Amino acid sequence: MEASTTMQQMLAGNKIFVPAYQRAYSWETELDNTKTPKQTNIFISDLEDYNRSQATSSYYFGHFLYEEKDKTTFGIVDGQQRLTTIVIFLSSLFKKLESLRTLTEKEEVAKEDMILRKSAHRFETVDYDKQLFKDYVVNQTKKDKNGLDTESAKRIVNAFDFFNNYLSDKDESFLIKMLDTIQNASCTTHPVKDESEAIQMFIFQNNRGKKPSNLEIIKAQFMFNVHLFGAEQKETLIEEIKTRFEKIYKSISSIEYRINEDEVLTYTLRVFFNSLWEDNAIEKINSLLSQTNPIPFIQSFTQSLTTSFEYLTTFFGKDERENIEIHSLITLGGIGITIPFIIKAYSFGLPIHDINLICSKLESVVLRHRLIGTRADIISRLNDVYKGFSLENTSIIPIIDRINWLKHTQDWWWAYWNDSELEKALQGGINHSVAKFLLWKYENYLENQGKAGYTISRYNKIENPELEHIAPQTDNPESGYEPYDEEFIHQYINCLGNYLLLSKSHNCSVGNKPFIDKLNSYNRLEQQREIQKIASENKQWTKELIQYRKQKIVSFILESF
Repeated sequence: MEASTTMQQMLAGNKIFVPAYQRAYSWETELDNTKTPKQTNIFISDLEDYNRSQATSSYYFGHFLYEEKDKTTFGIVDGQQRLTTIVIFLSSLFKKLESLRTLTEKEEVAKEDMILRKSAHRFETVDYDKQLFKDYVVNQTKKDKNGLDTESAKRIVNAFDFFNNYLSDKDESFLIKMLDTIQNASCTTHPVKDESEAIQMFIFQNNRGKKPSNLEIIKAQFMFNVHLFGAEQKETLIEEIKTRFEKIYKSISSIEYRINEDEVLTYTLRVFFNSLWEDNAIEKINSLLSQTNPIPFIQSFTQSLTTSFEYLTTFFGKDERENIEIHSLITLGGIGITIPFIIKAYSFGLPIHDINLICSKLESVVLRHRLIGTRADIISRLNDVYKGFSLENTSIIPIIDRINWLKHTQDWWWAYWNDSELEKALQGGINHSVAKFLLWKYENYLENQGKAGYTISRYNKIENPELEHIAPQTDNPESGYEPYDEEFIHQYINCLGNYLLLSKSHNCSVGNKPFIDKLNSYNRLEQQREIQKIASENKQWTKELIQYRKQKIVSFILESF
């Protein structure tokens, strides 16, 4: 593989693969292209800009770092997101061109060099996405989107579909020009035979302006230190780390839309060192790697990291689907302080009943913390019971007792989150995501009245839930609402009594309509029917009714949380 080459020459005759211990495809695609451009959209717009510029120099695709396995087989260490996207785009381009006419001999050679020659694939992604990549992108034998088990698989499909749609109305001359640009694009490569050199190069390059995740940096540092200090165990230890990170990246592909990988790294640090105060993972781990023999720490922490991801995959996956308490906590959001407790609970093998109870109790702390917005430090109020929650004492009672104490105490140092402070916080405007959560809980409360054995409805029962202002934020004085005076605008428009949970389609249909029209449409959820009853007499939405409804919701929240 030449140091300075073209894209076609780099791929021709070689097999390039993404090692199992590397992250899967992570580039996002904005399918409707109406929001902030994502990496895939920028990839295509950059190519367009180049072609429009009529530049005389070749398009440059950047630098690629490889670990050389043999003369024709290379594991890509740096640049795999770009290369994956290039291959996806080329597959789409050749598909479109072949739909217009038969490929020329030169184009057939280009396809064989860069995509597929007989059964030899020039590029393969990580093992768990490899077959999907071949079937959906390269061979195009898979037409449906079933069985997309990972977020990275969904991204691959989204990118290919986006490119197909982008090229759908392009003519032959455009396709030929784009193919010429890519196959002759220049790039530089650095293949190394020594894995430790490849890892060292990755660390060096990514400390010079690139922004990998902390998890990727630590993985590289672990492997480099094993090469330095592993002695006769080096190969075994490297294989162990690779295997563990393969599991970690599989977990990331399943849960990354719920939680950030660097957040999990921090939570693992808090579990590993048994303190909620642990925060700077890079600094902490670097200090431990500088000790005389870092190998035991590397092994132990990598194992803890793997199990954290495994437990959270279960928590955000199967257990969230099957347990309303977990679903409720995750729906609330902002739950970072709860995750170390949850990882511990799973690692201690606690029954799901106890895990659900912990989730319910911690939910009240998170909700109060988000609503009250105090600058007081919640960590210092929970850290001692967190540290006491251990293999030697797996009882959750001290945690529950502490949370109950926080909710009811009048002791000034503890009382920032008590019932009085919560009630105060519920009087004014509330963050919209939290308000939607509270109204979902209130809806379940109303549905449950007088129904024995009732099953609580999940948040996603409502399609695209949105927060409706019953009295619109825009002045509408002749339409069944109070006059929009200063008091009404500042104290009643943005409060729980005037908020209502609606589906997106319902919210769009009512908009700023007169109150009587809105009222007639409020017949789908219990809280909508409650408003019909409240306003049944005068068909007006007044300050008095808003205050009455707000107090009902506030009483429910104080009793429930």
